[in-house]
Parts: sequence; C-alpha cells; structure tokens
Amino acid sequence: MCTVVRQSTLTLLNHKSAMLVAFFKQILFYRDRFCDIPLLKLWIGPLPILLLFHAESIEVVLNSSKHIEKPYFYKFLHPWLGTGLLTSSGRKWRTRRKMLTPTFHFSILTDFLEVMNEQANILVKKLEKHVDKEPFDCSLFISLCTLDIICETAMGKKIGAQSNKDSEYVKSVLTMGDLIDHRIKSPWLWHDRLYLLFREGREHHRRLKILHSFTDSVIAERAQELEIKERHQNDTVTTEELDGWKVRRAFLDILLNATDDDGKKFSHRDIQEEVDTFMFEGHDTTAAALTWSIYSIACHPEVQRKIHHELDEVFGDSNRHITSDDLKKLHYLECVIKEALRMFPSVPYFGRTLVESCYIRGFKIPKGTDIVISPCALHRDPEFFPEPEKFQPERFSIENSSGRHPFAYLPFSAGPRNCIGQRFAQMEEKTVLATILRNFWVETPQNYGDIEPSTELILRPNSSVWIQLKRRHASISESKEL
Repeated sequence: MCTVVRQSTLTLLNHKSAMLVAFFKQILFYRDRFCDIPLLKLWIGPLPILLLFHAESIEVVLNSSKHIEKPYFYKFLHPWLGTGLLTSSGRKWRTRRKMLTPTFHFSILTDFLEVMNEQANILVKKLEKHVDKEPFDCSLFISLCTLDIICETAMGKKIGAQSNKDSEYVKSVLTMGDLIDHRIKSPWLWHDRLYLLFREGREHHRRLKILHSFTDSVIAERAQELEIKERHQNDTVTTEELDGWKVRRAFLDILLNATDDDGKKFSHRDIQEEVDTFMFEGHDTTAAALTWSIYSIACHPEVQRKIHHELDEVFGDSNRHITSDDLKKLHYLECVIKEALRMFPSVPYFGRTLVESCYIRGFKIPKGTDIVISPCALHRDPEFFPEPEKFQPERFSIENSSGRHPFAYLPFSAGPRNCIGQRFAQMEEKTVLATILRNFWVETPQNYGDIEPSTELILRPNSSVWIQLKRRHASISESKEL
C-alpha cells in the first residue's frame, strides 16, 4: 500500500519560518500516523517523491552501489558547488571519491586539530564577555567559529570571521544556504531565467560572484605558495619569496597535488568544486550540531555534570590544547553529541534517484523514482529508540548500541555515499564543546522543547538559543547542589 499526501499547502504559507517548522512537524506527523504503512508518497510542488523512514527500507537504497544518483533538487546547488563530490554521480563521483578518501586519513585530521583548538579558544575569549551576565544568543558565535575552522582547514586561509563578522565573504557564506533552500521549496523560482527576475535571484547571483572570486584568489595564492615550496626544496628560492608561506597543511594543498589513476591532476575548476563543497558541507552542518548540543546540555544539568566529571578526569585543572588521544577518552561527551544528532540531525533530509527498479518491503519501485530519506523521522522510531523525544545520551553507550540496526541512525548518511567528512565533523564538535565546557557552566532560561527545528537545508533552531554562562571554578560546587 502506498499512501499519497498532497503538499500543495506548504507552498502557500506566507511566512518562511512557519513553513519550515510546519514541514518538520508534518514529516513527524506522517511518521507517527503512517508508521505501519510501508511506503509514503509526497508531492513537493509538481514533483512526486517517495519518503522513507524505516531502517529496513532505507537500507535497500543506501546500501546499494548502484543507487548513487542525486534527485532533481540537488541541481540548485550546482551554481555554487558545480558537480563536486556532493552533487556528482556516475564515473565522476566514483573517481572523486577514490581520490579524496585519503584526504581524511587520521594523520591529516590530526594536523587539522590544532586549528580547531586555536579557533575554539578564540571562541572562549569571545564568550568570556558574557560570563555572569544576561542570557545571550549563542548561535552566531558558534557559526563564526566553525566558519573560521573550515576556511583554515579547507583553504589554509585565515579569514578571522570571529573578529570580522561583517566581511562580504562571511555574509555570503551565511546567506547562500538560505537562498538555495528557499528556491528548492518554491517551484516558481526553479526556472533559471525567471529566477533572475526576482530580487532574491539577483542576490543569489551577487553572492555567488563573491564566493567564487574569493576561492579563485585563494586557490591561485595557494598554488603559488606550493610552487615556492617546491623551489625551496631545490634550493632555488629567495628568503623574500618564503616570507608568508604557510607551513600548516590544508585540504586545498592535497587537492593541488592529487592525481587520478591516469596521473592526471585536478583542473582549477575541479579544485574549486571540491573546496566549495567542503566549505558548504563543513560549516553550517557543524555549527547547527554544536548549537543543538549546547542547547541540549544547558537544558539537562545532570548531563552537564557528567561531562564536566569526564573532562576533569582527562584534563584536570590544565588549560592545554586537546590532543587526539584526549578525544578518544571523551566517551560520554561523544554519546551526548550523538544523542543531539539523533534528535536534531544537521541534514534533515537527503535524496537518491533509483537507477533501476528495486523492491522495497515487497513493492516494486520503478526506475527513476526520487527517494527522500528523513533522519528526523528515522531517529524517532521507538523500536530502536524507546521514548524517542527524551534526551538520553546513554542510548549510545557500547552496551546499548550493540545489536541496533545499522541503518537506524544516519546523521552522516550511510553506504557508498556516506559523508566523507564525518570524522572531521566529530573531531571538531568534540573539540569545540570540550573547550567551552572546560571553561564554563552553561544554563538556559528556555525549556527543552521550547525551540522547534526549522527544516532548511540544515536543521536549524527556529528561534534564538539563549544561554547564560558561569565560570567553571565558581559553578562546579553550585551545580552539585542542583
């Protein structure tokens, strides 16, 4: 049985925020209302999609090496990202994936950890100004920190977003995702020429030029620096030329030296596609995950006490930088992050297009069908997560995770097209959260559940996340009395 639900009302909502919250609620409503229905068909404007939210159904699609094509909606990312790792398919995707997988080797991620430490400490200095004062919205602070991290690790470029939030590049990165998401949900904006007749279409074009001009200049600058390094190795470079050359490795450096099986190097366009993709996938997603984690921790003081106990065991009273060995010891903090991603997965939905017919729960699904997978709904399946609306990090302890369906929890997707940067993201989230919580006790005047998720390209809070900070040394004894 396939239930059909018309979504035309979504496009008639006047307020964007109301529409995005309503979409999230509708998905969860359908999950609860039709939990015994094997397949659910939705219409987004003129396009039908098949929504999957059962682990067994999702496994059929994601675990296949054939169903790696992306649906129509991903074309709206092409002007910014081209056909990089996120949006490409077929032979191009397979070649890129093979070439880029070594980029996320543990030894390279360890190099990135130093950047994460430095930027997390800058964030702490910014937050210091709010200690023992009125509640404040933490979202922008977190977003600017993750933007600084991704710029330096992806491009080897310090942009100082935490100190210069008004730069045009920073504004463009923060704006572009919103523009793309609104276009996806507005069929009247799908036609490229018509889109430019609208004000937001022209704004999209303007922001695109800023983003591409910036990455163009950074790629050219970095290529020149690597050339100087090679000349230095041959002892033919002057001291003046070496001045300013950055020793720290970046994702861009690896791309500049990458070759395929035939020994062919990436073109400038190839490199730009992957750098822009890494920027897009590695900034907002991590910022959202961190914001939801801080909100959840602030709402659950008993969870925060356990985190502080673990941090004290690992770091004591020291203020040294976090190492990769330290991260391995932060088991409970990892459970907290995973539970926050269960409740609020950074990517609220992702899609595939079937390249051939297949059977899902006994029903034949024809070739060409667009599939949408909703981690938000999947992660609330009471079969795998009893009392799914409760925040319980212990769900992800080794003993409680054992035997759970491998496709019941997908914050980073799964199968051949899983998120290539998930270890990077987990390392960053742990490092930033640990740095904040080593310094502060976090509270919030908001109750858990007061803030509703907004289903944009990224699952963001629909309102400000207000927190209050106390210094650790002053708050530990107070927290024990709670």
